[in-house]
Amino acid sequence: MKNKILNIFTVLMIFAIIMFFNKNGSIAITSQSNRLYEGIDVSDWQGYIDYAKVKESGIEIVYIKASQGLNFIDPYFEINYENAKANGLKVGFYHFLTAINRQEAIQEANFFASVISGKKPDCKLVMDYEQFGGVGTTEINNIAITFLDRVRSLTGKDIIVYSDLSNAQNTFSREVADRYSLWLAYYGDYNSLRNVNTSWNTWIGIQFEDRGIVNGINGYVDRDRFTNEIFLGNNNEEIPTIKNPNNSRNTQTIKYIVKKGDTLWAIARKYGTTVNELADINNIKNPDLIFPGEVIRILTNSTVVGRETSGTGSIIYTVKRGDTLSKIARFYGVSVNQILRLNNISNPNLIFPGEKLRITSISMPNFSRSNNNYTFYKIKRGDTLYRIARRFGVSVEYIVRLNNIENRNLIFPGQIIRI
Repeated sequence: MKNKILNIFTVLMIFAIIMFFNKNGSIAITSQSNRLYEGIDVSDWQGYIDYAKVKESGIEIVYIKASQGLNFIDPYFEINYENAKANGLKVGFYHFLTAINRQEAIQEANFFASVISGKKPDCKLVMDYEQFGGVGTTEINNIAITFLDRVRSLTGKDIIVYSDLSNAQNTFSREVADRYSLWLAYYGDYNSLRNVNTSWNTWIGIQFEDRGIVNGINGYVDRDRFTNEIFLGNNNEEIPTIKNPNNSRNTQTIKYIVKKGDTLWAIARKYGTTVNELADINNIKNPDLIFPGEVIRILTNSTVVGRETSGTGSIIYTVKRGDTLSKIARFYGVSVNQILRLNNISNPNLIFPGEKLRITSISMPNFSRSNNNYTFYKIKRGDTLYRIARRFGVSVEYIVRLNNIENRNLIFPGQIIRI
């Protein structure tokens, strides 16, 4: 009898534990299904991508940054979409959400839908919401649900949440998790996530690396794996045409037909870009060799003169008399090597007044801000300076110098840094 009572008590305790975790979150997070597809996610940080080589390397899915905030369109969005599709890769789109209230969430949803309208994604749309601007947890979830519901209503497409493990555990609610699937960023052994407590039981995407090397891409790229549930299935028709609610002129891709007598230099000057950027975007091996009738794609969003910036993403800086690459790099908080790579400059000591340089990391000049104007970031498990720098649109060198970090490979969870 005693053993019988003990057994009943044990069963009741196990049941109570199960019910507790079902109510408060899962105690394991695993892939929703077993078949995994190799993927990457990209933005203008990668520059021109040779998608034929990407496909040959075994990548099957490409998630492309479409937009951010209320008016920023990723300058490589159209090009990434066209070339990925042309090479038979499955494509999805994501929006980087910056809203601090529900009204802004609706506006950003309208904007995102307008940017991707007319496109035909193969994969579910994605909300990337990871910077909360001091908003409380309840309002964060209200903003997330408002954005997600609105995008799904406008586009008729399923949408999911991109989140790191910390926010999946501590920020996003069970209501969000019950309604929208998860793409999880976790750079450890994701097969070991069987004893963690999150709002989700499963993921349909896992970003397992932010310093991946893939043929066809110059530099690092995020690496991902996705399950079958990432696909839209029968719902991958063209997104309906949706008017841009903000009348944003941020990004346009012009298709210019080369005329007799044209040079790449003259075209670049006319549209406020650089020869190197045109060569990069159009994969032109010899900038001195273009032909009448050839079609050249031009990004018009990145044209910014002098010290003005578009707020996020790329700028075009016009070299002035007395400028040096080190001076320009220091002003924008980037490295000389980054400018060299982005602009295909072979001699760092040879730049000319009037020359236009593309710069993709924008930071405040000369590190002269007061403490009240800095963002203070608490390092989480799995963070790297590279990923933090990319998230905030600055360079690793900027963070290292600002925080007097001696070893850029040695940062700790809980450490506070200024950005």
